[in-house]
Parts: sequence; C-alpha cells; structure tokens
Amino acid sequence: MAAEVTVVSVAFNSMAVLPRMLASLPVRTPVVVVDNASHDQALLEAVCQTHAAKLLRNETNVGFGAACNQGAALAETEFLLFLNPDASITGDALAQLVDAMRRYPTAVALNPRISNSNGSPYFKRRSVLIPKDEYMGRGWPDADRVVSVLSGAAFFARRADFQAVGGFDPAIFLYHEDDDLSVRLRRDRGALMFIHAAQVQHLGGQSTVRSAASAAFKAWHMARSRVYAMHKHKRPLAFSGSLISAIAGLLAPDMLISGRRRAKNWAFFKGILSTLRDGGGTGRAL
Repeated sequence: MAAEVTVVSVAFNSMAVLPRMLASLPVRTPVVVVDNASHDQALLEAVCQTHAAKLLRNETNVGFGAACNQGAALAETEFLLFLNPDASITGDALAQLVDAMRRYPTAVALNPRISNSNGSPYFKRRSVLIPKDEYMGRGWPDADRVVSVLSGAAFFARRADFQAVGGFDPAIFLYHEDDDLSVRLRRDRGALMFIHAAQVQHLGGQSTVRSAASAAFKAWHMARSRVYAMHKHKRPLAFSGSLISAIAGLLAPDMLISGRRRAKNWAFFKGILSTLRDGGGTGRAL
C-alpha cells in the first residue's frame, strides 16, 4: 500500500517535529519534503537522508500551497498525502486510506481520523467558504461518511483529481488553501470523505517555532487568505465580515494579558486592512 502513496510535507524551521513524522511512515513510502527557506538546512538534509526522503529546497518562502504543488509535481504514485510536519501516521493509516479509495469510487479526497496530542478530536467541521447549512457537528463522525470540507493537516487525494483542478491555489500563501481545494474538488470531481479507521496524530501549531513574531506572521496571512478566498468563491461579506471579526479580536479580554495574542490579533486586523489595496480582496489579494 505504501508504494501507492507519495507523502508531501512542507517544512519551515520544522526540525522539532519533522523527524517524528518521517519515522512514522511505512518503510519504502515515497516522501517529498519541500523546504521553504528554513534556517536549519544541514539538520534538515541529514534527517531527509536518514529516511530516504527527497528534499526540495526553496530559496524563499513561497507559501504552503505553492510548496505542496512543487512536491506533488515530483510524485508518480496514484495517491498523494499532504501531511503536516507536526503530524504522524498511526498504525496502518495509509493502507486504510488506500482501501477507502477502492471502497468508495466516487470519493476523490479524504481525511483520516485526526487527533490532537491529548487524544481529542481534530476535525474540520466548517469553513468560511461553505454555507452554514453545510457545517457539521463537533467531533469525529462515528463512521466513514461524506463531509463538506477537509483539513490540510492530513489531506489524501487521487493525484489525477488533484491535478485536474490545478492543485492548491498558489495565490493563497497560508491558510484557507485546504478549504479552497476542498471546495473545488467537491464541485468538479467528486465526494470528500472522513475515514474513521485511518488514524493520524496532530501536535497542532508546532510545525514552526511558537513566538509572537510567528503568530503575527501567520495571522497576517490568514487574514489576507480569508478575504481573497471568500471573494473567489463569492461568499458574502468577504471584507466587512472579516473586518468585524478582526475588531472583535482586538476587543477580546486576553489582549490585556498575552503579548502573543496581541501580536496575533493586531496582525490579523492589519492583514484585513491590507486587502483594501486589492479592492478589498477582489483582485489578486496575496
């Protein structure tokens, strides 16, 4: 089963978690690690050699989706698994995902049962890119089922379907790229599904070093991605709704006690405002 799947992972100063992810993969699984200009180049090269992973280096940070596309372009297998560096495969998850694709021929992309480090469910049940009547309940479904949107933490897809919709939108630097891909795959290719028996653990927020600067960087791009993607999919209140959400964050009580939270919320607010130069996100917002 492992030889039918290429695992693509995007690294950005991710050495604290990447070795664990690579060690969790079945032997002989093709792996492509795309590095977005990390500082720990020598260590990264060594760990990739240890696990027989291809390493593709970018001179600058090109963004998550664009890097995923680079890794997928090197794949020759029928299936792709985009796996965060802070995630790890549990047991026979890859085999379970491949088997699910055989059992559900109308499915084009899947999420395994992803858990947080404490064992609690990590399940994407909603998105600003889909209507509220498509939101799902909290926690994992009790069995395999069709879902509305998939998480990019462990995004499994047929390579042919991924290529048919053009892969990840490279205009989205970070965040909402998995929502956007989910919407396009579901609209143009087939069903999205949750597979209960396939298990992946996600440490969450540990792909890069946690700091106020890192939080601000992510929040700024999250804001811009949100406005751009909502406009792209013709969702209502793309700019004004996002701005209201940003202002609410600035008024939150934890702004008084957490420097990291202040940096994050101010960056999100500034990111929303920055889309005004793109017509409120109606143009190429990223």
